Amino acid sequence: MTTTYAPTLSTTQRSSIDRTHWIELMRFADYAKIYVTAGRGGDGSIHFRREKYVPKGGPDGGDGGKGGSIVLRGNPQLNTLLDLRYRKFIKAKPGKPGAGARKSGKQGENIVLDVPLGTIVKDAETSEQLGEIVTDDQKIVIAEGGQGGLGNWHFRSATHQAPQKAQEGRLGEERTVELELKLLADVGLVGFPNAGKSTLLSVLSDAKPKIASYPFTTIEPNLGVALLSDYRSFVIADIPGIIEGAHEGKGLGLQFLRHIERNQCLLFVISSESNVVEEYHVLLDELKSYEPSLLSLPRVLAVSKTDLLGDEPLDQPLPNDPQCEIVLCSSVTNHGLDELKEVLWTRLKELTPPETDSSSTTQAPHSSSDTLS
Repeated sequence: MTTTYAPTLSTTQRSSIDRTHWIELMRFADYAKIYVTAGRGGDGSIHFRREKYVPKGGPDGGDGGKGGSIVLRGNPQLNTLLDLRYRKFIKAKPGKPGAGARKSGKQGENIVLDVPLGTIVKDAETSEQLGEIVTDDQKIVIAEGGQGGLGNWHFRSATHQAPQKAQEGRLGEERTVELELKLLADVGLVGFPNAGKSTLLSVLSDAKPKIASYPFTTIEPNLGVALLSDYRSFVIADIPGIIEGAHEGKGLGLQFLRHIERNQCLLFVISSESNVVEEYHVLLDELKSYEPSLLSLPRVLAVSKTDLLGDEPLDQPLPNDPQCEIVLCSSVTNHGLDELKEVLWTRLKELTPPETDSSSTTQAPHSSSDTLS
């Protein structure tokens, strides 16, 4: 008699399989909390000039160097905050003390942290928004280095010609900062899982998202650039699938809904196999429950997978929404895709983009508790 044994997985193997989904989610990090401490300023120097043939040389103590600051810088090559998620404590170097001959101390080196465009910076304790990174090379100082102390050269006077006094360097700012990424895109794809959003993104743009026949294939936002004639283009973001109750935390919950806020136009994608009217209103309700202002954005509805209809017309009613233009399309046969891109371009041209100054450097508000009198 031959006994066969079913293969079993070790505890390590099972743990690895269970973690696979979460590891994939961690690849796209849109939130980070860091603790930043700017460098302390260097102390001023107490020094007197001592040279041959120069009797009674006066005070010549130099100033301390400024402490290093911590700066955020916009980098369009980055897509996530993953690097900062594992770099919790960031401390800049202090300034060097002053020296004789009125020599100032060396300044502490600034720490520059590159973050993706669309990053919002908040003070974790007060929830005050310190700024947002929206352009390439834009900088925000989130922790200012302490000023160096004055040397005794500054305290000389006619009645006090040998001051034994200098200032200590001031402390640098220290705060806890929350970074939240909201993707910057012109068009955001909104739809249920398996509606064909990833396939549509792949044929409308140069993006190569993961595509499969099971729900929640997309577990991280994908960006692509749609190209039109006459050198026109716009950016599309594929947001992971929304389900009914997403605003209550169901499915992927609110984890990626925040990225829809930065889109200028919403592209609803609903399969022709589904009840288009019902799913459209469910999606609208979810967006309204999360952020009512999203309903003020221009929107377009793409009824996808029309190739499954064959030669038959779509035999169901469509949403009666004057704010929404409807296009029937197929990512397999490319039917309606040119029309869809032109419709999206037209809706985007109706908007007036906000003016931004790409060369600006923003200074985050200072905390008065870190300043020495």
